[in-house]
Amino acid sequence: MGVKGGKFRVNFVRDGLVEEFHDGIVSFGLDNDAEPFYLRSCAKPLQASLLIDYKIDFTPEELAFCSGSHAGEDCHVDMAKNILKKLNLNEGSLKCGIHSPLARSMQDKMLLRNEKPMPIHNNCSGKHLGFLAICKKQGWNIDTYYWPDHPLQVAVKNKIYSLCEVEKEYPVTTDGCGVPIVSMPLRNIVIGYKNLVKNYPKLVSAIIENPYIYGGEDRLDTEIIQNSEGLIAKVGAGGLCVVYNSNINEGFVIKMYDASMPARKIAVLETINKLGWAEIEYDKTIKTLTNKVVGGVQVTNLHIQ
Repeated sequence: MGVKGGKFRVNFVRDGLVEEFHDGIVSFGLDNDAEPFYLRSCAKPLQASLLIDYKIDFTPEELAFCSGSHAGEDCHVDMAKNILKKLNLNEGSLKCGIHSPLARSMQDKMLLRNEKPMPIHNNCSGKHLGFLAICKKQGWNIDTYYWPDHPLQVAVKNKIYSLCEVEKEYPVTTDGCGVPIVSMPLRNIVIGYKNLVKNYPKLVSAIIENPYIYGGEDRLDTEIIQNSEGLIAKVGAGGLCVVYNSNINEGFVIKMYDASMPARKIAVLETINKLGWAEIEYDKTIKTLTNKVVGGVQVTNLHIQ
């Protein structure tokens, strides 16, 4: 791999003037940078590997759903309801909290239907359903599954540390959906996905074969998987996105320091294309509402040869 990694910048240039810039860092798992970052939702496929360990009887679609951050569309809501029925649980068992669906189309549908968001619309409900499935299988308390000292969360932390080959403690916080989330250097996230691809082919295949149930409308990881062969991707809050090429066993993770989602998308897709892993089309122009081009987006210091 002819890469160096390190810090880069995404400039939004409007008629020759840099109107805004966003700094980021990319790791290919080869650096020695020890600066830790929280994994946020990039941890979900790693967490979902426990579904395989505990032999949870889920379909490939259900495995993908529990591994991703879904957009809360009808297909995702139906999947969540089916899993709850399979587990003989109701929606009150979910401790992920409530937010509106990420999909704008679903927000519009719910407005017309006069429906209010529920826990199953939360983009993390799939992960939580996977957690509940493990607790049911193991006979663990399902009411406190989100507590840091719960046997499930202890197993989750140990699993992530094992996959990512983390050898020391880094800060732990509570993720947006209420469960503990660990931090680590970016290189360890890449290592984690390397070991995931190596040791959990069933889970990886489920994600690659079901990219829409994994994410959905306007989800960057869904777009990457749908427009490539053998790439697994996962976005995370705080400007994160990890991409791993299962064909050649190489990967990278990008972190935008200011968590800009537009800048993250440009940086991630530019990296994929420069590496030759896919040819994903994306618009780098800046346009007015009448489609007049007045500028563009530039990525500088992204060292990929």
